[in-house]
This record gives sequence, structure tokens and C-alpha cells, in this order.
Amino acid sequence: MKKLIALVLVMAMLMSLSACGSSSNEGSNPNGLKTVKSGTLTMGTNAYFPPYEYYEGDKIVGIDAEIAQAVADKLGLELKIEDMEFDSIITAVTTGKVDMGLAGMTVTEERKQNVNFSDSYATGVQAIIVKEDSPIKTADDLANAKMIAVQLGTTGDIYCKDDFGEDHVDEYNRGNDAVMALVSDKVDAVVIDNEPAKSYVAANEGLKILDTEYVKEEYAAAISKDNDGLREAINKALSELKADGTLDKIINKYVKADEAE
Repeated sequence: MKKLIALVLVMAMLMSLSACGSSSNEGSNPNGLKTVKSGTLTMGTNAYFPPYEYYEGDKIVGIDAEIAQAVADKLGLELKIEDMEFDSIITAVTTGKVDMGLAGMTVTEERKQNVNFSDSYATGVQAIIVKEDSPIKTADDLANAKMIAVQLGTTGDIYCKDDFGEDHVDEYNRGNDAVMALVSDKVDAVVIDNEPAKSYVAANEGLKILDTEYVKEEYAAAISKDNDGLREAINKALSELKADGTLDKIINKYVKADEAE
């Protein structure tokens, strides 16, 4: 009887260990890459940042979505896009919920403390949106603004708080919400990436983008520090996509040549 009980306990332990192993989502792929789910490249983004990522019906499209798809194709993986708040993306990468963050994300020293970045795939400009009759004419004039609207967790958010103080910055989860705050006179200006700024101004009469640039920056994919193999593979894919003209083709599809900075 004791032997039977011991055997049952051993079998139960083995079944428990097997169940724990099968519940893990992490997968290894035939190409040796480690991803959250085997056969899939999972991308975290905030899909309210046109033209980099936005909804077209139920589908997320845009520059980042197409670049991610091209990278996934190079790696022999299916692409899955997870939409989340922008300031949750780094955490999603570090906790293994997504393989990479691709969201018009700027490489900064602060972010590099938590994640690694791929090579840059695009250059961004932080632009300033104001009303057409605004007394704000240059970036220096932002010092006179009572309130500046930004998207939470973006470099525009970081720079404005550093330059003008937290008391003069209103943070919004979405860029569009920040622009609506300007339209309704809750703030005096919006600081956001230049390409989304163009879309928001085109959609809202009475707004304009100042000719002066606030900050220039480089965009890249955020990847876990524990997955250098994936970072190297993504860099290789981006290099090939740049060499064969695919990156330029994708960007030019969304950013017209006469609008380019």
C-alpha cells in the first residue's frame, strides 16, 4: 500500500510539472529565436498615433504596423499586434507580454535602462500645435503657456515637464485627447510628433503647426534585455529592408515627399 501511495504521489508530481510547463506561453522557434508565443512576433503599440499606427476599421495599420509585418516575414513569424496605452509598452516588453514595442518610440537614456533598442528605422520631430490666433510663435514661447498638452509617457511629455515644469503640462492617454483639449481651450498648445500633428491639424479647423521644431529624435523598436538574439535578428531584418528600399517605400506611402521634413 505504501508503494502504491508513493507511486501515485510521484505520478501526481510529474503531471503537475507537465501542466506547469505546458501553461507557459514562451516559445522557441525553428530559427532559434525566443518569442512570447512560438511562431509569432508580438508587437506592443498604441494605435492612436497616425500615420505610425492607427485603426482602419478593426485593423491596426500604419508605418510601424507595416514595418513590423515586413520584419516578421523576414523572421518567418506571424505578426500579432497588441494595442495598449503608450506608457504601458515598456512594461509589457520587460514582463514578457510582448516581444517588442513599436510605437513611434524614441530612443532615450531613461528607456535604455529598462529595454534594449533596435537600430533606428525612422527620424521623428516633436512639433507644436496651437490655434491659428495663438500668441505662441516659437518653442521658446511655450514658457509663457499656461498649460501644454502632451500624450502620457511620450518624449514630448518628458521634454515639456523638464523644460517648463510639471505644473504647466497636462497629460492625456491619447494624442487626439490632447488635441481636443486645445480645441476646447483647456490648454494653450500641444507637443506631439510631427506626422500625427499633421493629421490632427487637417482634421480640426483653426489649428496650425508652428514652423519651428521642438526636438528631433530617432525611432526604434524596444526589446527585452534578456532577448539579445531577437534584437540582432530584428536589426538584420531592418538592415535588409533598408537596403532593398522597403523601409523607404513604407514610409513614403504614409508620408508624402512634399510633406517630409
